[in-house]
Amino acid sequence: MTDRKLWSYKDIAAHIKVQTDTVRSYRKHRLLPPPDHMEAGRPYWFADTIRRWVANRPANRGRRR
Repeated sequence: MTDRKLWSYKDIAAHIKVQTDTVRSYRKHRLLPPPDHMEAGRPYWFADTIRRWVANRPANRGRRR
């Protein structure tokens, strides 16, 4: 099953437990995948796109759960 729900910066931040500005910085530094959709100049990603990105990104060093 594919999750095609669109996520904003805020949704991504909640999913990976960081501040929204951190997610914006990830995009600025090209650490996020390209947006799947743009609406009114705002980027959105499919939930599946972000879940794949999270699964494949290097672990955060020094970060405790």
